Amino acid sequence: MNITVGILTMSDKGSRGERIDLSGKEIEVMIKTLPAEVMAYEVIPDETDVIMAKLIEYADVKKLDMVLTTGGTGVTPRDVTPEATKAVIERELPGMSEAMRAESLKKTPNAMISRAVCGIRGQTLIINLPGSPRAVRENLAVLMPALCHTIEKIKGSPTECALPRGA
Repeated sequence: MNITVGILTMSDKGSRGERIDLSGKEIEVMIKTLPAEVMAYEVIPDETDVIMAKLIEYADVKKLDMVLTTGGTGVTPRDVTPEATKAVIERELPGMSEAMRAESLKKTPNAMISRAVCGIRGQTLIINLPGSPRAVRENLAVLMPALCHTIEKIKGSPTECALPRGA
């Protein structure tokens, strides 16, 4: 299975060309270890309506298997990625968000203020990641072992979860 991926970086400065997007590039490097291909990559401002429109486009129009966002998951007034994500997903996957926070808490107490959301829209997995390259590495590493299986299940794979692959 070749996973089609979209990367969205939420950054006001990045969208204006005032900051280089290192976090989105980190995602791009990490997903190369999967059978995955980046089909869309954009840096957009921290605006709820813009984020929602892009998530809908990537899921409904581009029909990507997975959208990985970076940035906007904290508690500043401009951090609206979780709200935009919740507004467009049909089902939430709290276990993924909890796993990221639990692993991050081993490294920093600031992880408890992450509001990252993971969920499904149609047949697209949407994952909010933090905005720093280091936090992207730490959080995405926790999810990597489950991504292929999760996407297979979203797509309707009849394979039983408890059985070995191919059974």
